[in-house]
Amino acid sequence: MPEFPTITHVALTVSDLSRSVPWYEALFGSKPVLDEDTGPFHHVVWLVGGTLVGLHQFPDPSSTEAFDERRVGLDHLAIACADRKELAAWEKRLGELGIANGGIVDASYGSGLSFRDPDNIALELFAPPA
Repeated sequence: MPEFPTITHVALTVSDLSRSVPWYEALFGSKPVLDEDTGPFHHVVWLVGGTLVGLHQFPDPSSTEAFDERRVGLDHLAIACADRKELAAWEKRLGELGIANGGIVDASYGSGLSFRDPDNIALELFAPPA
C-alpha cells in the first residue's frame, strides 16, 4: 500500500468574508493567493507552509450558529511550530494582534496554544515535545 499523501488544502466555512479575510490576513501576515466567487460559494485562499488554507462563504448557509467543535465535523485546525520557542513567539504575536488565547499548555505529546477566529472556529499552534 502506498504511503498516505500530504494534505494539500483545508477549507473553513465562515459567515462573513469581509470580517474573516482581514483577521486571517493579519494572522498569516500575507495577502491571499486567490479570491474568487465561483457562484455556489466565494472563497479566499492563502498558501501557508505548503498547504492551501481557504475560507468559504456560501450565499445560502444551512445554519447561522457559531462553530462548535462538539458537533460532528471539524474539531480544530492545528498549525505546526518547530519548537516551544517558536510557539512562545506566536503567543506574543497573538497578543500583539489582540487575539485572545488560552496560553501555552504543555503535555507529554507536545505544547499547544489555542485560540478562535471570528466565527469561533478553534485553531491551535502546536509544537512537538522537546
